[in-house]
Amino acid sequence: MKRVLIIGGYGNFGQFIAGKLVTESKIQLIIAGRDAKKASKLAQSLIAKNSVEYARLDINSGFLDALATINPDLVIHTSGPYQGQGYHVAQACISQGCHYVDLADAREFVAGIRALDQQAKQKQVLICSGASSVPCLTGAIIDHYINEFEILESVDYGITTAQKTNRGLATTSAVLSYAGKSFMTLINGRKQRIYGWRDLKLRRFWGLNNRLLGNCEIPDLEIFPSRYAGLKNIRFQAGLELKFLHLMLWALSGLVKMKLFPSLQSLAPSLLKIAKLFDWAGKDDSGFFMMLSGIDHSGKQKEILFELVAHQGDGLFIPSMPAIIMAKKFANEHVSMIGATPCLDLISLDEYLDALSEFDIQWRES
Repeated sequence: MKRVLIIGGYGNFGQFIAGKLVTESKIQLIIAGRDAKKASKLAQSLIAKNSVEYARLDINSGFLDALATINPDLVIHTSGPYQGQGYHVAQACISQGCHYVDLADAREFVAGIRALDQQAKQKQVLICSGASSVPCLTGAIIDHYINEFEILESVDYGITTAQKTNRGLATTSAVLSYAGKSFMTLINGRKQRIYGWRDLKLRRFWGLNNRLLGNCEIPDLEIFPSRYAGLKNIRFQAGLELKFLHLMLWALSGLVKMKLFPSLQSLAPSLLKIAKLFDWAGKDDSGFFMMLSGIDHSGKQKEILFELVAHQGDGLFIPSMPAIIMAKKFANEHVSMIGATPCLDLISLDEYLDALSEFDIQWRES
């Protein structure tokens, strides 16, 4: 039996991951976080194959000693935001000799995890960062279709959120951290500067309606240009369901860009409260698209469009799924890779979609 520790186990993502793993006979869960009462309450509420433990755990205080006491085989780190967070959790796991998976979507954090590769290999553990929609799902989509192209030249993709989906402060803080801030992406074969939540674009999402989109900084922008030879353009955008809320974010990001307003990250609690006031006007449907463009094997231009839509709030499960899949693989000893790496080459698109098939989520390609 494998002991799986979920840091932030009673949070939005942690609760869902825990709920799916308690049915596994080869897994014993430990729910952990800074609030022992919340951890205990969730642990006692879960109907599990094996007893569920709980622990008070603060990643910023006494973490290494607490980890040694708990003695897990695998740590799932869900406690963001990861922007500005160091690798002390992953390094503690290496010291303890246990595997590590996180749900990070921060560009530098996920791309930089390779700095721990040698340490992880010496301890024979896997340190896996970005087990989430990006870069795990997005990379799996590209890998699934890459052989359709002689040269993959462009990937243009985006996600639109559901207004009624439960939004945590950490997630809100993360997406606001780069609003109005500059970052680099690949445009026409050169790295060029763009700005967070700028470049307003309107797109109709399959199964939904027209949604506004703006630039977002994700690990893919750092990882994919070197991973996929021949890539000349990569653009990722995201958007809020309610257009007036998106326009408010767009306007505030413009003020940040012009240095007329401080970073929006510090306003995350207030802006989250404001956004929730308008839940009555929204729905619980979210969507995703990825357009791959390039040259096929006969020398002709080729495009493949992959689209996904989630209803009834089930879009929240999409970024949580890679950690669940990885935990099950560890429990069944189906993971042989060691070292420190972004979550790529570990979960195929078919595995990912098969895990999502029990939810109100549909997808298509054209």
